[in-house]
Amino acid sequence: MKTPNTILFDLDGTLTNTDSLHLQTWQDILKEYGLSIDQEFYDRHFSGRLNQDIIPDILPQLSVAEATALGDRKEAEFRHRAVESLVPLSGLLTLLDWIDTHSLKKGIVTNAPRQNAEFMVQVLELRDRFPTIVIAEELEFGKPHPMPYLVGLEKLGASAEHAIVFEDSPTGIQSAVRAGIFTIGVASTHSPDALYDLGASLVISDFTDPKVMKTLVSGFPSS
Repeated sequence: MKTPNTILFDLDGTLTNTDSLHLQTWQDILKEYGLSIDQEFYDRHFSGRLNQDIIPDILPQLSVAEATALGDRKEAEFRHRAVESLVPLSGLLTLLDWIDTHSLKKGIVTNAPRQNAEFMVQVLELRDRFPTIVIAEELEFGKPHPMPYLVGLEKLGASAEHAIVFEDSPTGIQSAVRAGIFTIGVASTHSPDALYDLGASLVISDFTDPKVMKTLVSGFPSS
């Protein structure tokens, strides 16, 4: 069994459950383009993906500049709506206290735009807890490519074999697994079966699940 010394977290859907708010914001904005989307469509085409990949898929007629402007407008509206609704996922603060007490390294690796990421950690009062935040859209490749998590490990001076990732989205699970990191799926936005099928080694509903502390204390199997 390997003992973890580094914990990497996704942001949206992992530290806080934002999927319903993202869905509602996209639904309202896309009405202007004559598009109607439901949860199933959102899960398949939006969840965990970069705006620069999403918008050309659903609105291929837009120019690069128009797509960028649309993405910026959507995220600004999301932040406006999220100010009073963001709360940490159950058990998160207790887990972070344990991580800090035991001097484990930790960081955030997210496909969210920087403005969103900075906004969310500020609203959640987590900024001082996470000095290391990797923004995937600022890298050559975002999730599901392994690069974001590999960069996270590099920034923390950590290795994949002694790290754990908490992730909720298909692209995030794929990214972490491809980076060779023991991955715990958070079933806040997708079913446990879907996360296991994508390669998650464990799946939890939130951070109060006893499997979290058992894995941190007792370790996890070698790959």
